[in-house]
Amino acid sequence: MRIEEIIKSNVTLSDSKKIILNVMYTHNVIGDKFSEILKPHDLSSEQYNVLRILRGQKGLPANMCVIQERMITKNSNTTRLIDKLLLKDLVTREVCPDNRRKIEVQITQKGLDLLNYLDPMVVEHENYFSSNLDPEEVVQLNNLLEKYRQLK
Repeated sequence: MRIEEIIKSNVTLSDSKKIILNVMYTHNVIGDKFSEILKPHDLSSEQYNVLRILRGQKGLPANMCVIQERMITKNSNTTRLIDKLLLKDLVTREVCPDNRRKIEVQITQKGLDLLNYLDPMVVEHENYFSSNLDPEEVVQLNNLLEKYRQLK
């Protein structure tokens, strides 16, 4: 369905406006479906992102700056996210022994187990949204989106 039909626009939209609306609308569709996967586990997409970042540390702790740099949603309140994950026993947080101003965060076994459980559902979600594209279109779409973000 065309974006004009989705938003029931009565005016002619410029191609530039349609791109913005399409990207925003698609982001919401993908996010809503992803939230359905996470909701039964009382997890937000930002909390999930933190867990994925910590799993990528392969057992090493990450400080708050490292986590923030790697977040997809850059305006996330990392401290609040870590606090919520702590309450669920999905991460640990400790003061760095070498620098008391630094906080180190690690994923727990419970956090790893949750990610391992979610992994097949996340892969299915990712594959679902590219299932109507052929492999060349997937590459092309990725290239175009990356190019679109590279404004100078």
